[in-house]
Amino acid sequence: MSKNNIHFDISERKILLRILDIVCVLVLLYLVGIVFDFDYFKINSEHWMWSIVLAVYLTIFATIFELYNLQKASKFDVVVKNVIITSSVTVLFYLLTPFYTPMLPSNRLQIVYFFLAINVAMLLWRYAYIVLVSAPRFNKRVLLIANSQDVDAIVESLQKSDPNYRVIGYFNTGRSDGTVVNNLEIDAIGIHDIALLSEETTISEIVVGTPLSEGMTIELNNQLIKLLEKGIPIREYTQVYEELTYRIPVQHVEKDFYRYFPFSRSNQNKLYLFFNRILDLFLSILGLLFGLVLSPFLIVGNSIGNRGPMFYSQTRVGKNGNHFKLYKLRSMIINAEKHGAQFAKTKDIRVTKFGRFLRKSRFDEIPQFINVIKGEMSVIGPRPERPEFVEDLIEKIPFYEVRHLVKPGVTGWAQVNAKYGSSQEDSLEKLQYDLYYIKHRSLFLDITIIIKTLSTIIFFRGQ
Repeated sequence: MSKNNIHFDISERKILLRILDIVCVLVLLYLVGIVFDFDYFKINSEHWMWSIVLAVYLTIFATIFELYNLQKASKFDVVVKNVIITSSVTVLFYLLTPFYTPMLPSNRLQIVYFFLAINVAMLLWRYAYIVLVSAPRFNKRVLLIANSQDVDAIVESLQKSDPNYRVIGYFNTGRSDGTVVNNLEIDAIGIHDIALLSEETTISEIVVGTPLSEGMTIELNNQLIKLLEKGIPIREYTQVYEELTYRIPVQHVEKDFYRYFPFSRSNQNKLYLFFNRILDLFLSILGLLFGLVLSPFLIVGNSIGNRGPMFYSQTRVGKNGNHFKLYKLRSMIINAEKHGAQFAKTKDIRVTKFGRFLRKSRFDEIPQFINVIKGEMSVIGPRPERPEFVEDLIEKIPFYEVRHLVKPGVTGWAQVNAKYGSSQEDSLEKLQYDLYYIKHRSLFLDITIIIKTLSTIIFFRGQ
């Protein structure tokens, strides 16, 4: 493998995508204005606000339509679809914005030029990104220090989260028990090969995925110190995992609770909590008004498709373990739990046809805004679970009770990132996202979740 010192972290690639999306669009619009008789959109000191409004719209809708999802950004067929949707909605909102955008041209063909220019600019740049930046030559090459029994799981979790993250080798800190590792491009290496590998192949990073008490010998530490002196960064696995996946790896934390969960200051910040409450009330009022507008359709759909009570309530566990009644639109048949409480499953036969639409669109959760106004929930937070399930999950999953430190939410970091499921493994994944939210809670993260929730609704991904 040839040496190459250039690699891009996740944050760097996302910033690159955002900046060059805007730059490429504005540059091409400027060139179109020069080459063609195009005077609808001008880039000059007199109309600088036009460019800012366009850039803001483009960034917001590109986020909603997942143009900054790195897994999808590396697939051109997906990118083409999302670019067209993004540009269409951006142009629509731009045309309908008064005062800070140009007047509609008398020649409506200029709007078509405007739309096509945005599409061409973004598609050309995104194709260049896939060919150049996402190419294997810019992979982040990593050496892993871990027990061979853990290597497969560690590699899978890291490389699945970042398509440009490549573990190229590992040093086994455990006993040689014949464990075969299949996910790596090279075999296990010996302690004296670590420095040699770093000289022959550029290593971007060394990740230590084993506790200090297990296999971290003085000789190994000395080797790592030499590499550190050469400028190769050395990081701990849980730190890397959290950065790549936006989750807390509770299954690897063991008993070092406070080391891994220095919870966000926002959880005690009076100013943040005040603005969070204002945001809750504002969004709840909007949500209930939206539900009121939809009510004729919902009433007709319920009477035909559900044939029973429209609303139902259910006991859930809230902040500090307190119980409350959660309100929802009914999406299941009557007496769906006559045999006892049970998790909803994918393609659950208890869900009615109209109920499936309510779940996919997430309209069934509109009544929960009443819980938010009452102060039992927040718009954003971990999803509240039923007491019967919580008791079982607390016994099986470490730190599950931590999610009750904040109010449960109508939507949350787990809801917009984790796949739908009802197994213990699925609950563990959701908990990892919930703990990440509790640890990094902020207005910026709240806004990100709201935007991602819009993506969930638009792409009909509710469950």
